Amino acid sequence: MEHRAALEDLLFRMADDALIYGHRNSEWTGLAPILEEDIAFSSIAQDKLGHALALYTMLGQLGHPDPDTLAFTRQERQFRCCHLVELPTQDYAVALMRHALFDYAERNRYRLLEQSSFAPLAALAQKVRGEIKYHTFHASTWLRLLGREGTDESRARMQAALEMLFPYALGIFEPSRYEDELRASGIFAGEEELRQRWLDEIIPLLEEAGYRVPPLDSVQPCYGGRSGYHTEHLQPLLDEMTAVFRIDPSAEW
Repeated sequence: MEHRAALEDLLFRMADDALIYGHRNSEWTGLAPILEEDIAFSSIAQDKLGHALALYTMLGQLGHPDPDTLAFTRQERQFRCCHLVELPTQDYAVALMRHALFDYAERNRYRLLEQSSFAPLAALAQKVRGEIKYHTFHASTWLRLLGREGTDESRARMQAALEMLFPYALGIFEPSRYEDELRASGIFAGEEELRQRWLDEIIPLLEEAGYRVPPLDSVQPCYGGRSGYHTEHLQPLLDEMTAVFRIDPSAEW
């Protein structure tokens, strides 16, 4: 298949982001401040795992192993997720701010992919449109509630989360060596285009909600995850996530 390596790299990036971020969101089940948020983050986690399954299935159709093998048997260096999704849950302000930063990037990524020349990816982008719309609605609602409409403490905690997470969020858009090929083939418009669309949307949203966005020229993006160089947090997450699978990899459920 023409442009196969470029397509596979894109699919692994997206699938690994969705898998790891879904696992992080699932950690709030039973622990969120209110019951509605238990349900919301559990639902978002389930959606992300569904996206990961669809993307790993596409990779399987390109000759890779089945989704469970891709999700549960690869080594840390083989994952291509960004650093943002690896970070520990920490507190709810961090979870909510990461949710907003990541899901607005996802919304714009899938919007671009609705025009992809790779038909299965374009079809998936159109299929998940409603799910992504709900994710960003949930995120923007809480940004406003805890920002302009919140207390001094809620604003301060959310602002601190933004300043801590912003370099990691910029790492979502780590360029690949296939950028020119992806654009020329029509598979994907590229990380720079995605980054600019995200900035055009997320900065006004954050400012309207009462937050101060760090100046871009003062922020160093956290790159490395797309090349297999991860934070110290990914391996413990993988150990936990694969514990049951490793008991008996051949088991049928």
